[in-house]
Parts: sequence; C-alpha cells; structure tokens
Amino acid sequence: MAVGTPNGRPGLRPEGDLGCLLVQTISFLSDFGLTDEFVGVVHGVVLRIEPKLRVIDVTHGIERGNVRAGALALLRAVQYLPEGVALVVVDPGVGTSRRPIAAETPWGHFVGPDNGVLAPAVTMVGGASAIVALEDERFRIPSLGGATFDGRDVFAPAAAVLAAGQAAIKDLGPALANDSLAPLLLPLVEPEGDGIRGEVWWLDQFGNCQTNVSADDLAGLGLAPGGQMILQVGGTEYDLPWVVAYGDVEPGQPLVHIDSYGLMAVAVREGSAAERLNLTGGHPVVLRPRR
Repeated sequence: MAVGTPNGRPGLRPEGDLGCLLVQTISFLSDFGLTDEFVGVVHGVVLRIEPKLRVIDVTHGIERGNVRAGALALLRAVQYLPEGVALVVVDPGVGTSRRPIAAETPWGHFVGPDNGVLAPAVTMVGGASAIVALEDERFRIPSLGGATFDGRDVFAPAAAVLAAGQAAIKDLGPALANDSLAPLLLPLVEPEGDGIRGEVWWLDQFGNCQTNVSADDLAGLGLAPGGQMILQVGGTEYDLPWVVAYGDVEPGQPLVHIDSYGLMAVAVREGSAAERLNLTGGHPVVLRPRR
C-alpha cells in the first residue's frame, strides 16, 4: 500500500502486520533554530506521510554543528520522552561520507547522522539490536538541489514510516553491525591535587552551568550538601556553598547544587553563572574542599 509523500515519492507499506502497529510519537531535536522554515518543513514531510503522527519538538536551539551538545541534550531528554522514534539532526557533515542511519533499541528507534550524536542515548537505553544505513530510495525525497537538507529528504521520511508502522527498520537499507555506531567520547573527571578536575557540559538559557561531576565524585572528597567548596576557574577561585535549591542563598549569590539530571551545576540565584564566573561549554573546572 502506497502512501503519499512530498514530490510524489511514495512511501511503501510492506506486506504483513506492520500496518496494524500503533502510531508512535516522533521526538525531534536539531540545530535548525526557528528563524528559517527548516523545522516546519520537516514537520510537513512527517505529516504528509502520516497525518496522525505526533511530533514533540525537544529543542532546535542546539548550537550550529555542535554534535556533543546535541548528544548531551538527547541523553538528558530521552529518559523523559515517550517511547517511539527520536529524530535527531545535528549534522555538520551533511552530504559527506558520514552515514545516515536508523537504530532499533529497547526504547524505540533513533534516526539521524552517524556522527556520534546518537551514541550516548542509544547506549543508555540498552544499546542497538539493529542498525541500518538509510539507502532505500523508496523512503527518500529526491533532492531538488545539492545534498544539504537530509533532515527533510532522508531522516524525516525514515522517522515517519517507522513511527507510522509503514516500514520495518530492515526495509530502510542495508544492515550494519550492531556495534558500529560512531562513538562520542565524553570526558571523565580526573584527580587534581586534593580535588577533581571536571568540565562544563551544558549552559542553559538562564546561565546555569552543568558539569560532568557527580555527587558521588564530591562525596569521595568528603564534600556533602550544606558544606562549602572551592571552585577554581582558570586562575580564579570561588568559595561556594553546596545547597539544595536556589532559594537557599541570597539573590545574586553563586552556588553549586545537584541539578535536575543528577549532576553538579554552578548557578547564581536570579543571575547567570556563565556571565559571573566567565564559564563556557567545555570550560575546565576544579572542585575541592575548602581548607
């Protein structure tokens, strides 16, 4: 059974029971921003294939081409998203030899470029039981120009037919090894003197700075909520309290706390830690007890 897709390109519903599958949710994450029409076009492609599909816009504010930021955002979000299809387009290598892929996992399917952006989330949900390269022309939109919009032409159709039950992952292209996902290397904390060296992973729009340091890392230093610690940024040291909530300090005061994803974050009540402490994504930080 054929279903209509843009430019008259049919998506094919394979024979068998796939047509009876429940329609799933597509969770869409990209670095497209909202200034141009790109996000809306991807939504349009998905809904022309199956109007009953629901698309959650996780974020489209990932820094352009920042694969690590996209991977970390997906990793933070996936545990709270409905099982279904994750459509992820942070793709600075679009049009190059990097592979467009789909991966099947216990959570559902992940669709996107094989550049590391999918790997941490796929690992967290239990790993891939199947991976394919998105090469079957039946599930692609012929590009009107260069190969610069795979989000529209390759990834959106694949995500839509998987979510709608119009295709199984094996129909979308040749199988790849289940352990073939391009990895994304994330830094680990390291000992430094009487403290530990970590890194700022993420800055949210409020200027809060999430690090890769966990509460267990700090417990190993003898630190606990309610105490004080030293945060070293470059050659500058800050004496900060470890609190539970922003309201535990006065307005304008910097602090450290366990954020909503279980990692240590640096914040300023009613202010921006990024601005106050001159922190950026990837910035090294050292945390140690106050002596």
